[in-house]
Amino acid sequence: MINNYAEYQIWWREVGHHALADYTEGKTSCVVGLSPQRALEYSAVEITSILHGRLGTKVFQQALNPKNSIESHLANRRDGNWLKSCNTVGINVRTIGSFWNVLKYALTLPDHIRGIHLLPIWEPGVVGSLYGMASWNLNWEFLDGEALRMFPQLRSLENQLKVTINLLHAMGKVVGMDVIPHTDRYGEMVLANPSYFEWLRRDDLTITDHRENLHEDVEIAILDWLKLTDPHKDFDPRHFFYERPEADRLVELFGAPGDYDLRVERRVNLVDYLYHQGLESVPATMAPPYRGLEVDPSDQALTIDDAGHRWRDYRITKPESMSRVFGPLTRYKFYGRRDDNRDWAIDFDRPRKQVWDYFTEKYAEQCAKFGFDFMRGDMSHVQMRPEGVPQEIGPYYDPLRAVKLRIAEDRPHFAYFAESFLAPPGVMAYGDEVEHLVASEADVTLGDLQSEVPGTERFQHLLTTYLEIAETTEVTPAFTIITGDKDDPRFDHFHHHGEIARLFTGFFLGKLPAYFSLGFELRDRHFEPAPNEKYTKLYVFQERTGPKATNGRWQWGSNFTLLREMHKLHRFAENILPKLNGAPDKVPAPTVGSDGLVCWTRADAAGVEAYLFVVNFAAQDRPVNISLDPAFSRANLLFALPEAQPAELTFSGDLSLGVIAPGGVRCYQLH
Repeated sequence: MINNYAEYQIWWREVGHHALADYTEGKTSCVVGLSPQRALEYSAVEITSILHGRLGTKVFQQALNPKNSIESHLANRRDGNWLKSCNTVGINVRTIGSFWNVLKYALTLPDHIRGIHLLPIWEPGVVGSLYGMASWNLNWEFLDGEALRMFPQLRSLENQLKVTINLLHAMGKVVGMDVIPHTDRYGEMVLANPSYFEWLRRDDLTITDHRENLHEDVEIAILDWLKLTDPHKDFDPRHFFYERPEADRLVELFGAPGDYDLRVERRVNLVDYLYHQGLESVPATMAPPYRGLEVDPSDQALTIDDAGHRWRDYRITKPESMSRVFGPLTRYKFYGRRDDNRDWAIDFDRPRKQVWDYFTEKYAEQCAKFGFDFMRGDMSHVQMRPEGVPQEIGPYYDPLRAVKLRIAEDRPHFAYFAESFLAPPGVMAYGDEVEHLVASEADVTLGDLQSEVPGTERFQHLLTTYLEIAETTEVTPAFTIITGDKDDPRFDHFHHHGEIARLFTGFFLGKLPAYFSLGFELRDRHFEPAPNEKYTKLYVFQERTGPKATNGRWQWGSNFTLLREMHKLHRFAENILPKLNGAPDKVPAPTVGSDGLVCWTRADAAGVEAYLFVVNFAAQDRPVNISLDPAFSRANLLFALPEAQPAELTFSGDLSLGVIAPGGVRCYQLH
C-alpha cells in the first residue's frame, strides 16, 4: 500500500511505462494510475512525446499551430444542453503554474471527465485576486518557460493558451472560461471607460457625492492627469473617451500592452491622482438589498497602503442576512439610475446599451480567439429587481445571459454554467433563484452540495431538491463535490468522510453532472487547519501577510488512499458507463433517505438488464434493505468501496445488502 509520494514514485517507475504505452496506443482514455502531482513533473519534451504518440503527427502538428483552431467534439451541437451531462473539473491555473501544465494534468482525466473549467485567466488586480480583473490581457504568471523555449510559435502567452485549448480539444475535452460582471475597482477597463462604471466621491468617513453622471468628473480628472504627464498634449473628453478606440486610450493612459511594469506604474500614479480628488469606483455588492452604501467607520475597515493612502471599506446601510460589499471590486453599470442616484435606486427601464455591447463583445472576442466551449458565470445569483423576475424577459434582463446568447450566435453549442447556490427566495437574490436562472438561460448551476457535510439531513434534502429542479425546469444543478474557492480551512469539516461517495454519485447518478476542483484527488482530511499552502482557495488571491497569507507554491495533499480509490472508481466507470442508458429522462428517480442512504437503478443501453447503485453518505454504518422490481431475482456485486466479497444474491422483491460502511458505495448487476 502506497502511503506517501516517495513510495508512489517507486511504484510508478515500475508500472508507469506500461500505463503510458496503453494511453499513447489508444487503449485507455487517460494514463491509468498517474498521480496529478507526477504528471506535472513531466518535462516539455515528455508531454510532447506523450501527446504526439496519442494524437498522431497530423493532428498534433495542426493543434500546435496557433493559427489553427481545433474545435471540440461537441462543436456541432445546436445548443448547450450537453453540459447537463458533462462532468467537469475546475482548475485554478495559479496552483499548477501555467496553461501548458493543464495539458499534463489532463492526462489524469478519463473520458467521463470531459469538462475543464479554467478559473479567471486575466491579469489580476488588488491582492492578486483572479476575480478582480485588472485588464483584458492574459495573466503573465501563466506563461510556461519550457514550452516557450521548445516551440518558437509559443513565445506569446496568447499562443500558449490557444495551443493548449487546441490540444485539449484533440484530447476529447471541452474548455470553459469565467465570465465576470465586475472588475478590479481601478482596472484598466475602468479607467479607460469611466462611464461604464459607477463612481462616488469620499471625504474620509463621508460619501459626499454619488450622482449618476459623476463619471464625467472622473473623465476630466483622468485627462488632467494625462496633461501632467505630457504637458504638450491637450485632450477633449468627448473625443478621448467616446471616439478614440479603447486600444488607443489604453496605450495613451498606460503604455504598450507588453510593458507590464510601465502599465502598473502609470495605473498606480493615476489611482493616486484620483484618490486625492476623492474619486473611487463604487464597490460591488452581493445579496439584497444590494444598494445603499455608507463608509464603515470601524478601525478594522481602514487600510493604509504603502503610499499612505487611507482606504475605507463600505457597508450596506440596511443590510440583510447575506449582504456583502466587496471592496476590491466594482460592477459594470448596466442600467441608469433613478432621481440622479439620490437613493441608490437602479432604473431597470434604462439599460445602458453601450455597456452591454462592450461587456458581451469583449467576452465574445475572448471566446473566438481561444475557442472556449462554455462559460462559468460568476455571481450568477445576482438579481437586483426588488419585484423579482419579470414576466417578460428582454435582451437586457441579465448580463451573463447576454454573453451566452451573444457567443451562441457564432458558436451554437456554447453553454452556461451558473455560479448560483440555489438559496431560498430573497436570500441571495430578489425573487426565486431558479426562476432567475431559467430566465437567464443557464444550462447548469453550481448549487450548494459542496457546502454541506454528506449524509446530514440538510445534504439529503438539497439532493432531493436538486433532483426535482433538474426534472421540472430547464436548468440542471450540478452534483458539486468541492470548488476552488471552497478548498478553505473554514470548510475542512465538509470533507472528513464521503469523498468517494460524492464522486461515485456524481459519475453514476445520471441526472446531475459532477463538478470538482483540481487537488481533490489527494486532499487530506484536515481535522485541524493545515498550512495555508495546502488550500487552493488561498491562491485565488495573493496575500503576503495576515491569516490568508501564502508563502511559495501551492502544495498537493498526501491522501494516497483517496487517490488509489479514485483510480479504482475511474477504471470501473470506464467499463460500466458505456453500458448504461445515458439519457437523464430515462433514469428513474433515486431513493434519497434521511439516514444518509441513496439508492437508484440504471437500465443498460439495450434495456435488457439493470444496475443497482447504493451509497451511504452517513458517517455511520447503515443496514441496507431495498424493494426492487419483481422482474429481478438475482444481484451480482460488481464494485464496492470499501471492498466487499463478490457474491450473487437471490431475492424476491426485497433485497438485503447487509451493512454498508460510512462513505461506502456499491454497484450490483440485476438479473
